[in-house]
Amino acid sequence: MSKVSIIVPFYNCPYIEKALESLINQTYKNIEIIVVDDGSTLYSEKIEPFLDKILFIKKENGGTASALNTGIEHATGDYICWLSSDDIFYPEKTEIQLRLMERENAQFSYTSYYCIDENGEIITPVIGINPPTRLEFIKAMIKGNIINGCSVMIQKKVFEQIGVFDEALLYTHDYDLWLRIMQNYKFHFVPKPLLQYRIHTQMGTKKYAGSIKRENRFVVNRHHAKMKQLLVTELRNQ
Repeated sequence: MSKVSIIVPFYNCPYIEKALESLINQTYKNIEIIVVDDGSTLYSEKIEPFLDKILFIKKENGGTASALNTGIEHATGDYICWLSSDDIFYPEKTEIQLRLMERENAQFSYTSYYCIDENGEIITPVIGINPPTRLEFIKAMIKGNIINGCSVMIQKKVFEQIGVFDEALLYTHDYDLWLRIMQNYKFHFVPKPLLQYRIHTQMGTKKYAGSIKRENRFVVNRHHAKMKQLLVTELRNQ
């Protein structure tokens, strides 16, 4: 029975208890929940009721990529997921996604999701981009990140082969990793929305939009040559 490690980076987030409740309530029970406190000064008391059900790691502040890498280092599962401390997994998320991963012998999958507001109300239709061919998928990913990081499930051995998150990237460490992974593995898509992604005034994508845009361009340029070659190879295979 496969084990799934779910990493929760935590830094001064008032929604952490909602995130942890959603993990405790997963229908698939062979999971480990790893909360990495990245130097928080607020809301740590919200974690205390869950301490007997999680692995809690406290570290100095180093950013989300650093917290995720710490979680990966301590993870004992066959598969890795992560959940931002302000987002929510649907109860069947792990079960449905793992079933697909095992059925397809997949190394990477991602799902659709809903956006919710500060009160947990759904504010968008289902969001999930699944290009019809690998060629179209490559084209889309060259332009930008179409994958919500909290929707992914990755075989742990992928990190051993590709490496972990680049801690120098404060905002686009996930996009950088996806581009590295897709040069070696096929991505699988779960159309069912299995995640609630919270939109609120303090979220990083709102506060640091300019920096994210600049860092995004850096990541695109970093992988330009290899992604272009991947595109050429896929065109030849058509």
